[in-house]
Order: sequence, then structure tokens, then C-alpha cells
Amino acid sequence: MIAILFVALAFLTLGFVAVWAFEVRKNPDTPDPGAPNAERVAVGFFANFFDALGIGSFATSTTYFRLRKLVRDELIPGTLNVGHCLPTITQAFIGITLIEVDPLTLVLMIATAVAGAWVGAGVVSRLPRRAIQIGMGLALVIAAGFMLAKLTGVMPSSAVGTLDLQGWRLALGLIGSFFLGTIMPLGIGYYAPCMILVSMLGMSPKATFPIMMGACAFLMPVASAQFVRKKRYSLRTAVGMAIGGIFGSALALLVVKEMNLRTVMWLVTVVVVYTGISLLRSAAVDRRVAPTA
Repeated sequence: MIAILFVALAFLTLGFVAVWAFEVRKNPDTPDPGAPNAERVAVGFFANFFDALGIGSFATSTTYFRLRKLVRDELIPGTLNVGHCLPTITQAFIGITLIEVDPLTLVLMIATAVAGAWVGAGVVSRLPRRAIQIGMGLALVIAAGFMLAKLTGVMPSSAVGTLDLQGWRLALGLIGSFFLGTIMPLGIGYYAPCMILVSMLGMSPKATFPIMMGACAFLMPVASAQFVRKKRYSLRTAVGMAIGGIFGSALALLVVKEMNLRTVMWLVTVVVVYTGISLLRSAAVDRRVAPTA
């Protein structure tokens, strides 16, 4: 079953790359054309390095985008999905190989997450700027809450638990996975919420890594293809993030096996809260100036 999963992921990856290349050639008016610079490559490298270690990449990337004004707010969700797509697929191939989990649970959780992402991306890619600011702001604050739960011990962090879900626990897991897939394109991410979900259902938190990585690897090409077709992303930034992110993901999973990230996660939590509030304030400002624009 794992071999079939890998073959399917390989075909999906090739299909996404083909669609991306075709749409870029077809639409020269895609936002932010041109070759990526070192800064954008570095964003992808470091975001995905820490993503592979469980911190996440969406919130940290969004924070940097807004601090440096690299990407317009309305293009951030698409840029996150497209730019982190190939690095996340890299994580999945390596993570599923290294970490044991029940194959049936893995495949079903991935399938429901992909279905949710298809629904979610279709909605997010059509949202106006202010709606995206509000959605991203709330999503980041929620993501910070998940990170805080992990740091304070509210979210289980031990290795105790099963390698699968069965019966009603599996049913709840699949429903939750579908919902998390729908909100991921908005920028909230899948990793931390998924870890909380399956840990509460009795699975080992360590066993959630193949699920998180595998689900995102399958759902991100599905979601990203819609952003690419609608030209709702920054091309230059996404390409740079993809290049740097592949190397960052591989380094984290293959070289760094154990690392104390508590200090980094506390810092990220604070910064993410700041960015979320900043987006909500920007949405409030846009609402005030809209009638006179």
C-alpha cells in the first residue's frame, strides 16, 4: 500500500509541475514574474527546515512576507501553497519512509484531507483582499494557539499511543482531516491541528508525522493548481521558496534527528500572534477607507 502511495504521489508531483510550467508560459501576466533572488530561496529553506521539525511553514513565511513586504496580502495564501508544495512532497517521501504508521489510516486520512483542500482552495482563490486579511489574521492567531498548546503540554507530546485509528476514532479522524484540509489553503496549516486531532484520538504523536506530511503532500498540489490557474500567487517568490524548501526539508529530516526547538517555537508563537493581529488591523483600515476609495 505504501508503494502504491509513493507511485501516486510521484504522478501527482509530475502533474503539478507540468500544470505550473504550462500556466506560467500561457499567462505572462502572472504576478511578480522574474527569477527568484537569494532572499526568497532562503525563506523557503528556513521555513521548510523548521516545518519538517514540526514548527510549521505557513505562519513563519507569512510573518516574513509582511515584515519585508515581499508579497501582497491577497497573494499570500496562493504563494504559501504553491511555494511550499514541492518541499512538502519531499518531506512526505522521506517521512513516510522513516516513521512507522498504519498504512490504511495513513491513506484514508490523506484522501479526506485532499478532498477538503479541493473545496477550500476553490473558495479561498476567489476571496477579495479584505476577506483574505481577516481569514489569514484569524488563522494565524489560531495557529499560535496550537503552538502554545504544544509548548505548555496541553497537546500530547509523548510517544505513547497507537499507530492507527479504528472504528469511531477513525470516523472522527476522517471528518476532522476533511475539515483541516478545507482551511489549510487559507494559511492555517495542517501539521499542528492534525497532531492535536489524532493525539486526542489515541494515536502516538510521532506516528502523526507521516500523516501530516503525506496529507499535505497530496493536498497541496490539488490546492496549488487552482491558485496557479487563477494567477493568485507571487511567481518569483513561489519559485524561490520551492528551490530553497526542497533542500531545507531534506536537511532537517536526514541530518537533524534531535533538536531542542522550544526557544524557537516560543519566539515563533509571539511573532505569529503579532502578524495575525497586524493583518486584522489592516483589514479594519481597509474597511474604513473603502467608502472613499
